[in-house]
Amino acid sequence: MQPPAGSQVSRVPAQRPPSEQLPPVPVAPAPERPRHRLRTVLTVVGGVLALLCLGGAVTGYVLYDRATTPDRSAPDVVVASYIQAFLNERDDIKAEQFLCRDGGNLDAARSLRRELEQREANFDVVVRVRWGPLTQVKEENGESVLTTLTISGSANGQARSSRREDWSFRLVDEDGWRVCGAQKLQ
Repeated sequence: MQPPAGSQVSRVPAQRPPSEQLPPVPVAPAPERPRHRLRTVLTVVGGVLALLCLGGAVTGYVLYDRATTPDRSAPDVVVASYIQAFLNERDDIKAEQFLCRDGGNLDAARSLRRELEQREANFDVVVRVRWGPLTQVKEENGESVLTTLTISGSANGQARSSRREDWSFRLVDEDGWRVCGAQKLQ
């Protein structure tokens, strides 16, 4: 049977009843692109490297701090370090690390150092200071350390002069022991 001329026929496929429809075809998941896997690996590796660098920086700081912090654990250690830095090395910056915060009374030690420098200039000698046993004496506001300083002058490796002086160094505990006074004993 032919449709009459000039009429339009719609061609709609006949619908099947639901019982005859095919089940939906399962769609397989798209394979993971290697780009995502590479990104994940790089992120993990970058995170581990960042943690290692941070750990190394912290370790380096701790080791540096321990190596550069002066030992102020005991009065006798501080006095020996102060004498070495102030009178022998003549390093004011290093010596300051062993001084109390208010500067204390160190005029006698400064006077001794000026004398050592003048002797070197006037007599063309090298003057060195050695200390004897360091005896700690407890005091009301800290401790004193008593010692005998041996002051020796030499030129060309030959001893030129030597003398001994008894000294007392007063110390206080300010976040570690620090020298607050020095005086020559009579």
